[in-house]
Amino acid sequence: MLLSSNSAADRAPEAIRAGARSGTISGQTSGMARGFAQGNLVILPREWAKDFLNFCLANPKPCPLLAVGRPGDPSLPGAGRDIDIRTDVPSYRIFRNGNLVGEVENITSVWQDDFVSFLIGCSFSFEWALLGAGLPVRHIELGTNVPMYKTDIECVSAGRFSGQYVASMRPMKPAEAIRAIEITSRMPQVHGAPVHFGDPSAIGIADITNPDFGDPVPIREGEVPVFWACGVTPQVALANAKPPIAITHSPGCMLLTDIPDDDLITGKFRFSAPDL
Repeated sequence: MLLSSNSAADRAPEAIRAGARSGTISGQTSGMARGFAQGNLVILPREWAKDFLNFCLANPKPCPLLAVGRPGDPSLPGAGRDIDIRTDVPSYRIFRNGNLVGEVENITSVWQDDFVSFLIGCSFSFEWALLGAGLPVRHIELGTNVPMYKTDIECVSAGRFSGQYVASMRPMKPAEAIRAIEITSRMPQVHGAPVHFGDPSAIGIADITNPDFGDPVPIREGEVPVFWACGVTPQVALANAKPPIAITHSPGCMLLTDIPDDDLITGKFRFSAPDL
């Protein structure tokens, strides 16, 4: 069930997590829990975790880390109280040897004692700042998922992980795009400023009407597409690296954290890389 945008916006992040855990909330989480950061998820066996940590640290634009769990521990105390990463995301994807093999509502049955959880900042977190500045966020306006596209922007390789950026897109008028750049550049932990705006083919996108993930949105007269690095990027890297098992969020279905967006803007929030 998807809550109405207003009721979802006004609920606390722990209430959204509880809804995901019970199965009463499913689907994309854009517009939920106003004022709190959302996170993309990657879970890997410990043997693969060091390489993936290095991949994220080498690519902070698409993979800005918010929290990393301890091996075998499904809690993420750095992201919030009483989190159970096995149940608190509305939808998960399971990959085996780089191939998507299933999409499930919880991962309790496949959890392993050596799993390490990575939480990566999400552009849904800066959307409240855009809305507060009077800027349009088309997919929230339409009640759909944000469109996401594979690009030809290369990530920095690290160990067994390599690939290209995935980018999310929000259409805006040029003056709005400039304001959006100013706002989001202050929030590097949730992808920061856009990576491109204007001609989609310049970053390898052949058909803007056909996103690789999420839903298409109209680009109206006088608007340009504005592209931000996206936390679905690791799913491309996982397909290339082919770990025996990996788990991610389904595109658009994020973990709601207790981290205030204001802490991201002011720099109060700091991520410290663990020793893996």
